[in-house]
Amino acid sequence: MIPLLEVDDLTKHFGGLPAVHGVTFGIDDGEIVAVVGPNGAGKSTLLKLIAGLERPTRGSIRLRDEPVGGLPAHQVRRKGITMVMQTPRTFPSLTVLENAMLGAMFGPAHGVIDEREARRRAAESLAFVGLEALADLPVETLNLHQQRFLDLAKALAGRPQLLLLDEVMAGLNETEIRASVEIVRRVRDKLGTTVLWVEHVMSAVIELAERVIVLDFGSVLTEGAPDVVMRDSRVIEAYLGEAQIA
Repeated sequence: MIPLLEVDDLTKHFGGLPAVHGVTFGIDDGEIVAVVGPNGAGKSTLLKLIAGLERPTRGSIRLRDEPVGGLPAHQVRRKGITMVMQTPRTFPSLTVLENAMLGAMFGPAHGVIDEREARRRAAESLAFVGLEALADLPVETLNLHQQRFLDLAKALAGRPQLLLLDEVMAGLNETEIRASVEIVRRVRDKLGTTVLWVEHVMSAVIELAERVIVLDFGSVLTEGAPDVVMRDSRVIEAYLGEAQIA
């Protein structure tokens, strides 16, 4: 069976130095895969390469065996890949519902949909992340946690096949992290969306991810089940430290 996503020898240089180097992995339909590593390991760059926000120096990215590496971000999104960043990318002059409608109108692979259908999909996505009661409010009234959920609703309104999440739980309290974990799980279980997720919150990774890819200075150090990877001596020494996984 062809994987949903195939990354082969993916490399990106900045100023002659590799931020991502020779990264190769595959993701099957319905997986939740986490990418971990310290700051500067190349995690966010990897997601940006997949999302079309950066162009690879070499290597390939394939979605259902179709090349997408090097395509501009709007074309990658129409292929079915959507990215949610750590810093919310909202439109402050619009309402919560209007923001989600933009994701619905310009996300789908078949092109722009009409306003009525966009409103319906946006309302469904807001309900999915628990923001339906705030639909008519201006975005500036939302806190950071709510704005991240709004970005997720915008992404889901476009019906993606693959959802890329870049440290969306950073800075949240324990209650917000638990709520975020549950929503990401429901994205996969209820919507059937595959998730590739960069994260520093190790408790969330261990609870939610089915597979973990560890980056070491832009290269894959190891990958596997969270409970195995987090006890790998190379991972402990390079990134986590004994205390964090005791």
